[in-house]
Amino acid sequence: MAFTLDRFDLDAFVAATLAEDLGDKGDITSAAVIPADAVFTGVMDSRDAITVAGLPIAEAFFRALDPEVEIERLVEDGQQVPAGTDLMRLRGKARALLTAERSALNTVQHLSGIATMARAYVDAIAGTGTTLLDTRKTLPGLRVLEKYATRMGGATNHRMGLWDAAMIKDNHVAVAGSVGEAARRAVAAGIEHIIVEVDRIDQIEPALEAGATHLLLDNMGPETLREAVALVAGRVPTEASGGVRLDTIRSLAESGVTYVSVGRLTQSAPAADIGLDFTQG
Repeated sequence: MAFTLDRFDLDAFVAATLAEDLGDKGDITSAAVIPADAVFTGVMDSRDAITVAGLPIAEAFFRALDPEVEIERLVEDGQQVPAGTDLMRLRGKARALLTAERSALNTVQHLSGIATMARAYVDAIAGTGTTLLDTRKTLPGLRVLEKYATRMGGATNHRMGLWDAAMIKDNHVAVAGSVGEAARRAVAAGIEHIIVEVDRIDQIEPALEAGATHLLLDNMGPETLREAVALVAGRVPTEASGGVRLDTIRSLAESGVTYVSVGRLTQSAPAADIGLDFTQG
């Protein structure tokens, strides 16, 4: 089955990425060093313990340059694997595989790094009943892929963009005049899902009375979160957000919030150490 993601053109992504690497002269190293008829076999493996993400995209890079390449995917996206795990075997035209290597690896390293961090945060709140959300703090042009990677790590996607929910934050409130006025304007505009950020307990009732359908509790500690959750009393979902770290997320989740959102999943995840080693076929 072909790999597809909503609002993501895999062929266009692969073509643009390869074009960036190839420039107007192509892979001059492979062209000079590797015979045109050379065949290589290779194994992509992880040197780290990771949650895997991005293998179908890596495969697309190799197939774009060698449609006849033989690929055996040894694990699937979303799997947790120990260091030393072989992820993919491939056999094909040496020039093509070497040319596609960096683009394929960059993608799998980056997405697996995100998935691995997401899994660590999900595991940290296991049993609390709270759901981990990602954010819009993604690299331009890579949002769909990065949010796919957080899902592979067990997180749930927050809104995908500015179009699928209103999120009223402090600057919106400052311009509109108050939390209540900003929320009322969103309701009047016919928006169904209205997330309102509050950073004080006394903003909660005005936001709810004006029509908020989801409260983002910004930079509140565990005690304040518990007070906020009690005040909301299940009327709308609640979300803890702001400066969440792996060592603090459980105490926030134990406050009873519906969600905890973590920007560092896509902002700060280190790339996984994944390599591609070729042997003469």
